[in-house]
Amino acid sequence: MTAEARTWHLTGERPGPAGYLTVTTRTYVMPDGRESDWDILVGGRTVAALALTPDDRVLLVRQFRPGPGALLLELPGGMVESGEEVLHAAARELAEETGYVAQELTLVGQTWLASYATHQRFAVLATGCRPLGEQQMDSDEFCEVVQVSMDDFLEHTRGGQLTDTDIAFMCLDHLARASGGGAT
Repeated sequence: MTAEARTWHLTGERPGPAGYLTVTTRTYVMPDGRESDWDILVGGRTVAALALTPDDRVLLVRQFRPGPGALLLELPGGMVESGEEVLHAAARELAEETGYVAQELTLVGQTWLASYATHQRFAVLATGCRPLGEQQMDSDEFCEVVQVSMDDFLEHTRGGQLTDTDIAFMCLDHLARASGGGAT
């Protein structure tokens, strides 16, 4: 049974981490000899996949994102477990969040979450995606699978309503180059 994507109801807010994110303060000696403190968001590796069906439709997941506080259409993805290969994590996350399996997975790039974060983020192109079965989401995931055309995905990505915009553009650039075209 799939969980319906809905807006969550905010019941409170307090400063400080709840255990999901770790923030540390690093002290650096600057080139001029002064010391400066920097808050760093500490985290591991994540992966997101641009998943295409055999007829080139893009698989997205509609889910509530607590940072923006909104339902967003997102690339399927999540954490790369300790010792797990990135492509294995991409396949696992794709199956868990969408119920689809890819015929081919290609690692197309890596980026950082932000200049103040240790999170490595990996971009994977998943092609030939076909339904495998039901979604197998974590207990705090409520995802609705949505298929869109490539044109609609391009507009969605350009519109700024995707938290993995950099990952999407890496995959789109890879597709364009593989087809003999330039950057999208």
